[in-house]
Amino acid sequence: MKSIKNTEKTTLHPRNLHRFGYNFELLTQNNPELGKFVFVNKHDIETIDFSDPQAVKTLNQTLLQTDYGIQNWDIPKDYLCPPIPGRADYIHYIADLLALSNKGKIPEGENVLGLDIGVGSNCIYPIIGNAVYGWNFVGTDIDTKAIENCSKIIETNPKLIDAISLQQQTESRFIFKNIITSEDRFTFIICNPPFHNSAEEAQKSATRKVNNLNPKAQKTDKPVLNFGGQNAELWCDGGELGFIKQMIYESAKYPMQCLWFTTLVSKSDNLKSIYKTLAKVHPAAIKTIDMAQGQKTSRFVAWSFLSEEQQENWKF
Repeated sequence: MKSIKNTEKTTLHPRNLHRFGYNFELLTQNNPELGKFVFVNKHDIETIDFSDPQAVKTLNQTLLQTDYGIQNWDIPKDYLCPPIPGRADYIHYIADLLALSNKGKIPEGENVLGLDIGVGSNCIYPIIGNAVYGWNFVGTDIDTKAIENCSKIIETNPKLIDAISLQQQTESRFIFKNIITSEDRFTFIICNPPFHNSAEEAQKSATRKVNNLNPKAQKTDKPVLNFGGQNAELWCDGGELGFIKQMIYESAKYPMQCLWFTTLVSKSDNLKSIYKTLAKVHPAAIKTIDMAQGQKTSRFVAWSFLSEEQQENWKF
């Protein structure tokens, strides 16, 4: 196979392992199965067809094995298959955020406990956070099948057994209720909220995405999604903004039990309304941290109810 040096993706976080693209020579050595999906495009760059769901899943399996020490990872058919570089970026920027409350040093190890709201079936944020920084996680989801699959991933990767625990949210209208107890102390909360307002909106977006990924292919209005996604992963009443507002209002009930609440915000148009909602619950600190992967710009909003002194006294 032709060995090609990829250019640096300067939009990714400096510590992101995927900043220099994918080393397909190494990846295919580790997993020969990936080789059948790799080709050299017209720009003389090795790649895969990102509109092919099996190719994307095989790439993810190989990346997790090669870069994060995960030997057994799979997801059920039609569940969300996440782009790993972007997921890793969120974790690295969370690490930078925590360093602000720790005299500039990124806290590592099991004393750092993250809560992943909507862990999905892929368990990707806890896997990356544990592999890179040794953090522990609690992952929650309303989907029974997603929780069961995460359980399988954890059980078949022994190093995750003591690092990641799971809890199903049994009431879909709540985010933290039933999850955070009076004894809990989470260093941070992460969330990739459902993006769309309805199943129809999600389907239209998926159609555009798949057709754009493979413009030479015959157009389709019923795509096989390369990143998949079940209802709870893709849409909810009120969409992204509605979910984040609910998250903000609920967070005010647990002000001393989390150092930083955070959530991804895909639509920049939602920021104004998010800030207005945050003002109603009076956090001590609000930060918006921009991220960019390729042509897509994203960001996450973080808030804390702890004063600067309380943040600095947080036990890592």
